[in-house]
Amino acid sequence: YLKFMFSSIVNSFNKIFLFATIGLFFFLFDLYAWQAFKTISKEWTSRSKNILFYTYWVLSALFITTMVLRPYIQLEKFNSSFLMLFQVAGVMLFIAKFFAVLPLIAEDLFRAFEWVYSFFTKKNSSDNILSDRRKFISQTGLVAGAVPLMAMTYGLVRGAHNYKIKKITVSSAKLPPAFDGLRIVQLSDIHAGSFWDRDAVKRGVQMVKDLKADLVVFTGDLVNNTADEMDNWISVFSEINAPMGVFSVLGNHDYGDYVSWGSPQEKEANLERLKEVHKALGWQLLLNKSHVFAKNGQELVLLGIENWSAKGNFPKYGDLNNALETVTPEQFKILLSHDPSHWKAQVLAHQNHVDLTLSGHTHGFQFGIETHGFKWSPVKYMYPEWAGLYTQNNKFLYVNRGFGYIGYPGRLGINPEITLLTLKSKA
Repeated sequence: YLKFMFSSIVNSFNKIFLFATIGLFFFLFDLYAWQAFKTISKEWTSRSKNILFYTYWVLSALFITTMVLRPYIQLEKFNSSFLMLFQVAGVMLFIAKFFAVLPLIAEDLFRAFEWVYSFFTKKNSSDNILSDRRKFISQTGLVAGAVPLMAMTYGLVRGAHNYKIKKITVSSAKLPPAFDGLRIVQLSDIHAGSFWDRDAVKRGVQMVKDLKADLVVFTGDLVNNTADEMDNWISVFSEINAPMGVFSVLGNHDYGDYVSWGSPQEKEANLERLKEVHKALGWQLLLNKSHVFAKNGQELVLLGIENWSAKGNFPKYGDLNNALETVTPEQFKILLSHDPSHWKAQVLAHQNHVDLTLSGHTHGFQFGIETHGFKWSPVKYMYPEWAGLYTQNNKFLYVNRGFGYIGYPGRLGINPEITLLTLKSKA
């Protein structure tokens, strides 16, 4: 009993120390950033100064509180878009202040060097010059902070649900003529637990329906962590259908690996619940399985595997060999595999030729540049195949940029995507 009590006291002390350390860090950071606001407001009226002071520190206090408590809050349990957006706003303000203090730090380092120089040379700089420079630097810092804040705000308000239809044609001599012109819509990375605008999401689903595809596929990450994130969205996404059906696979977020469960049984129950959600949507979940479509005596094979990643931080649940067990190399095959790193790691070299692989996972980092055939995102340095169509040895990979978002509930430069792939039988 004494051992248990001692352990509890130590754990409580460690948590309190962690809270205090995090809180102190953010407080000192905000105190430093406040100097820029304080400097530019010297000539303001007392009322304006007070408004600025209380606004800044009330928002800072709220942000510090949420950052301290964030690791112990599971947003999904609150089912609150407001809470999520509030915390994101706090992070956005922190990032803005981070950029704002960079010029201040540079100037303070210069002032420190100048002080050391004057100390040894007995030469003093003009206080007025230092004062003027400080005001200019403060103004520069605030502008530097305003730019990313405005960009992130734009990405949240306008970019999060700015769905774009990407029309792609894949031509292959192996494609049976009976399936020439087959239209496939691919969705990926819905992340239902992050949605905050129901009407906008419904518009995106309507865009999918308007394409009237022959086949619809979903390449993983239906939720962020728990199956109940989909409870309020089943009625929306169940409207998606196609003559050949809707087929899906699991992504790394679907397994509940990023949640602290009470027991392994609880985690397993969540996964089983998620599989039931796929059924409720009318989607056929392919778990290391194949499905054969037949038309005019010809066949096309759809494969689906559980998440498999060549990156060390992500799980390897999939079994490609199991999915290919009853399939011949001569058949035209489409593979649904959430993580695009699987393509080069296993799929390309596999003796049972997989013609087209459809993936997602990267989200295009939800940030980057795409214009006139040029595309760039920081995620490319981790995933060489991160968005769009890739070809090697007559095998194709298409990486969808994702329908939803996670973390930052917006997109800047990389729009949410609905893919329309048209298969052509090349003579």
